Amino acid sequence: MKPALAFRRPDYPTSWQHLPNGELIVANINQTLAPWWSKFFGYHLLKIGALSGEIDSAESPIKHQLTLSNQPSNCDLVAEIDDLPLLEHSIDVCVLAHALEFSLDPHHVVREANRVLIPNGYLVITGFNPFSLAGLNQFIPYRRHKNPWNERLFSPMRVKDWLHLMGFEIQLDQRFLHSTLSGQITQGVLSNHWHNIASRYFPSFGSVYVIVAKKRVLPLTPIKAKWQLRPRFEPVKVPTMNSSKNKPEIK
Repeated sequence: MKPALAFRRPDYPTSWQHLPNGELIVANINQTLAPWWSKFFGYHLLKIGALSGEIDSAESPIKHQLTLSNQPSNCDLVAEIDDLPLLEHSIDVCVLAHALEFSLDPHHVVREANRVLIPNGYLVITGFNPFSLAGLNQFIPYRRHKNPWNERLFSPMRVKDWLHLMGFEIQLDQRFLHSTLSGQITQGVLSNHWHNIASRYFPSFGSVYVIVAKKRVLPLTPIKAKWQLRPRFEPVKVPTMNSSKNKPEIK
């Protein structure tokens, strides 16, 4: 397995409009996450990256929502996404929308999100599935040098392995848009029929995935030592030959 480190600075897009069919992708992500916002409770919701900032979370009961990005425009906090200037266990929900494929060290990005999340907090991750029709663009000569196919894509299974190692419990793993996403996708009867068939029979090969994970922290219950009193030394009394009672009588 190749290391997750990138060997050059990825070209992180500042808007969904800078990605092929980006508006269609974010619309499907919003539709998938719509029933989940009401399940997230807390005080602070952090959207990591410019693309995360455009995710529609208006239905969330969490009022304090921040967008963190290394781009100074359209964000509340300017910082690197792999070095969050936040306290440990200070955020209730973190959103990483298509941030792993555009980062130098995606595994460290997930670790940073895990660090700032409170116990039982939620982490939302979206990305491109390399094992899909869209992932095939990385092998086509005239496409693999264009954004985002020139970046490193990580499979949902690998991302879930990272989350399992950090103690997360997977709540949702959904994949959709069974298309190459390279050209303009037209909404028609034939297109809708293909997507319905692909979603039913090939659900794992969707071009975009959404993962919702819950941070589980097992409490450490100290085990008390069972103290045992040292038994008192009591010698056993046995009859001896030197006892006067045991001496034979001399006549």
